[in-house]
Amino acid sequence: MGSCVSTPANLGHFISKRSSHNVRKPLPSPDQNDSVVQTPRALQIASVIKEPTGHDIHEKYTFGKELGRGEFGITYQCFDIKTGEKYACKTISKSKLKSEIDVEDVRREVEIMRHLPKHPNIVSFREAYEDIDAVHLVMELCEGGELFDRIVSKGHYSERAAAMVTKTILEIVKVCHDHGVIHRDLKPENFLFADASESSQLKAIDFGLSIFFEPGQRFREIVGSPYYMAPEILRRNYGPEVDVWSTGVILYILLCGVPPFWAETEEGIAHAIVRGEIDFTRDPWPKVSEEGKDIVKKMLDQNPYNRLTVEEVLENPWIQNASDVPNISLGENVRTKIKQFSLMNRFKKKALRVVADSLPDEQVDKIKQMFHMMDTDHNGDLSFQELKDGLNKFGHSVPDPDVKLLMDAADADGNGSLSCDEFVAVSVHLKRIGSDKNLTQAFRFFDKDQNGFIEFDELREAMSNDDLGPNNEQVIKDIIFDVDLDKDGRISYNEFKAMMKSGLDWKMGSRQYSRAMMKALSINLLKNESKQLK
Repeated sequence: MGSCVSTPANLGHFISKRSSHNVRKPLPSPDQNDSVVQTPRALQIASVIKEPTGHDIHEKYTFGKELGRGEFGITYQCFDIKTGEKYACKTISKSKLKSEIDVEDVRREVEIMRHLPKHPNIVSFREAYEDIDAVHLVMELCEGGELFDRIVSKGHYSERAAAMVTKTILEIVKVCHDHGVIHRDLKPENFLFADASESSQLKAIDFGLSIFFEPGQRFREIVGSPYYMAPEILRRNYGPEVDVWSTGVILYILLCGVPPFWAETEEGIAHAIVRGEIDFTRDPWPKVSEEGKDIVKKMLDQNPYNRLTVEEVLENPWIQNASDVPNISLGENVRTKIKQFSLMNRFKKKALRVVADSLPDEQVDKIKQMFHMMDTDHNGDLSFQELKDGLNKFGHSVPDPDVKLLMDAADADGNGSLSCDEFVAVSVHLKRIGSDKNLTQAFRFFDKDQNGFIEFDELREAMSNDDLGPNNEQVIKDIIFDVDLDKDGRISYNEFKAMMKSGLDWKMGSRQYSRAMMKALSINLLKNESKQLK
């Protein structure tokens, strides 16, 4: 990647950019069944979704403010033109779908949302549109904020509150499993409250990594978010039991404020998950009932066949009688830790969105030139050896395991070699995460007066489109307090850089890249385990 830096160890700088050679060609009419969409990567795909409601969403809806932004698209508030009713519309840009896997993820998400029954704790799917440029998913609008935000805003937080939330999540999991769906990405960010009322329903909102399954079917694809990933996912042999594990991780966080398996690197997290050592000694665990600790242990059992099923957890007295669980406060410390865990992610995600759009298209030409120089046999693909030799030619001596990781990350069609488009796609991501120039551009986005510091008013303005809840100003103060290492009340560039480089968000910003990263770790873990058995 022009500066495709920072893969696990020292992939240094090397590649990256979207190609200006890939000019969009005229597209057939969207109402033709055989319509083909050409993305900037030249990935040709048939219509993404089956039987869309229509092709012009603007005939029925007007769009309002932006509600959120992800790797593939943007969620907006939208209004039914006839009735004035408010909904959420997730608009997925086809140009962001870099591989057949990405296309299949979107297609399956729509099929699963259509398939699941109406349920008070699952966001209601309304309809889907598809035009030449994007897929639009219209669904129920949830305006009550994220799960962790609600917890933080409460003055009293107890074991009972954690039990009540966990019971709701388990009921969602049961509905999914009863209808042949494994969620595979249960985490706090994927749950929103319907509205701001005290009695508001908690709803699951994202099924982008969910999959249909048959009883007894096992899966090998590594998906999900590292902190919440079950050990059998890393071992690449799993079924619906993974959703109970992820819910157990959420419950652990709800009870003490931090994840049970924690490290600053993805490799460290993977090893912690496989070791399975759970700390029940630090504060506030002495305040938690034995029944509460016992159910966490049984949900986080390393052996998926010994782990409680979702039905067994729901039948457990601690969950079944959640309203009778001790209502003693777990202490301010738990709320503070949950707040830190949540708020830092929010600021990082905003900065990552800025970086994601910061790479000029003209830089892609340099990456393409690099590809053609590496392609010594001129067959239009890079072999492992050509990639390794090419990186060495450009001054990057990269160990074989890291070259293999890059190959896995970029090889979207799985044929064992890299096309020019695959090379460009992964290079774009690596350049973004490896270049301090991109970090500087992101910092300047927040530093409006260019005085070298992000101050309160600047951060408040920059995050004005993000729903920070009723305590907006306090949220901003809390973010600054956490990032501001020298406590001068503002965020310097070095403090901003330290925040962005810590944790996994920076590396895992691309779904394809994170899958490859975790796959490589999985292979290493399995090798280590097999050696220990010998």
